[in-house]
Amino acid sequence: MEEKAIIMETDRLILRRYTESDLQDLYEFLSDAEVLKYEPYRPMNIKEVEGNLEWRISSNEMIAVELKSNKKLIGNMYIGRRDFEALEIGYVFNRNYWGKGYAKESCKALVEQAFADGIHRIFAECDPQNVNSWKLLQALGFIREAHLKKNIYFWKDNDNKPIWKDTYIYARLNE
Repeated sequence: MEEKAIIMETDRLILRRYTESDLQDLYEFLSDAEVLKYEPYRPMNIKEVEGNLEWRISSNEMIAVELKSNKKLIGNMYIGRRDFEALEIGYVFNRNYWGKGYAKESCKALVEQAFADGIHRIFAECDPQNVNSWKLLQALGFIREAHLKKNIYFWKDNDNKPIWKDTYIYARLNE
């Protein structure tokens, strides 16, 4: 049985490094169009998820979120180091586990640990249409610092023209 390197635990969750045994659970949410609606990538087939999992295993920025009760992988946290003692945070969770507080519990634990470790600022970018995401950030004490207008695109239309999207930027300082 492979070793799962635990980063931290909360009341209901284990935040840990990815392992090869995460393939099926990861596929469950990386193949779901509704889960990926605001992400910069499309739903993946099993082969694509296999490749993505290899990258996640090798990355220090991707954190698997596992339920303590049944050892099921239910989501992903992203925490990337940026300049000036800052981190960027993000999250994607299996739709079957939405609305149960797991994203909030995971984010809260990571934010508290990062601030305890001396990080100055944590920020997140999200689509203004992703109301659940920015409401979560607000519930965690993040402040909306910017609303960037049509600053990014992930896809192009049938005429090969960018489909521009707005971005909210939220941040929280270690004060």
